[in-house]
Amino acid sequence: MKRLLVALSLLASPALAQAPAPSPPDTWLPRTTAELLVLDKVRAQPTTLTLRTGQSAKAGTLTITLRGCATRPPDLPQDSAAFLDVVDSRNAGAGFRGWMLANAPALSQLEHPIYDLRLVACR
Repeated sequence: MKRLLVALSLLASPALAQAPAPSPPDTWLPRTTAELLVLDKVRAQPTTLTLRTGQSAKAGTLTITLRGCATRPPDLPQDSAAFLDVVDSRNAGAGFRGWMLANAPALSQLEHPIYDLRLVACR
């Protein structure tokens, strides 16, 4: 009985009863690496790219540069966001510059007749 009272008193102590404060809903944690998926719609060929911040890579006629990457803290709904510059060497007008969200690719996407580009995650 004495052990039960000690255990209950420990559970009721203010130090243990307080949960950590949740992260504000607009919190993003910077990351250095992004995983991207490029789909060549003509050939039905997917390519996975892993880029570090500031790094560029080619996928077909596209040159993709990662400018920034961030994720949500563990106590918020998981998502990743990457700031990308995309240039098409065949068409000077086609490209993309902006943020892409992993969980909402349709909000901000590359509009291209041959390629689809999607952010998988930031790490």
